[in-house]
Amino acid sequence: MQVSAIIPAYNEAAVIGATIRALQKIPELAEILVIDDGSEDLTAAQALLAGAAVRRLPQNVGKGGALQEGVRLAQGEILCFVDADLGQSAVEFRHLLRPVLAGEADMTVAVFPPAARPGGFGLVKGLAGYGVNKLAGYQSLAPLSGQRVLRREVWESLQTLPFGFGVEVGLTVECLRQGYRLQEIPVQMTHRETGRDLSGFKHRGRQFLHLLRTLIQLWAGRGVKV
Repeated sequence: MQVSAIIPAYNEAAVIGATIRALQKIPELAEILVIDDGSEDLTAAQALLAGAAVRRLPQNVGKGGALQEGVRLAQGEILCFVDADLGQSAVEFRHLLRPVLAGEADMTVAVFPPAARPGGFGLVKGLAGYGVNKLAGYQSLAPLSGQRVLRREVWESLQTLPFGFGVEVGLTVECLRQGYRLQEIPVQMTHRETGRDLSGFKHRGRQFLHLLRTLIQLWAGRGVKV
């Protein structure tokens, strides 16, 4: 089946080219599509220069909305959701692709190596893990990982589009609740890590709020008590 890579990107001009060129080394990929989520830099130009198809959004709509637009435009029946800041390590997607192409899984999720430096205090990851366990009865190793390969039907089965950074947990919960097969796979990917500085805390604060909103939607829809 045809495979499409979808890269939601916001102000990633410095690294988007390296990510695209790494994906181009994976022979199964038929399409690389960058959704420029209202960037204020040269993300779109760098993506075009590297050989990707680009859709520019007029304003920033968040990760969930950018992925929704990417799925709408993509041709593949198998979708790779790729963060723009992976750089050369994006070639590790070949490990996520194999189980889905072989019919062994409906969605695979990347499990990163331990972080090289201290990040937050585990509140966002803890909330994500709690939500997946409470709603789907599954102890996830990487509930926040955005690096995923999935059959299109898994995305289309979503009853509510997860909000912003809540998309990963929403996907995991719906995948498991509807009986699809999930595998979490260790990879040697690297990406930009947020530290314990102001920008890092702001990013994790947005993550927490987006995740909380998504979980409230899922809890309300499923009638699950916290």
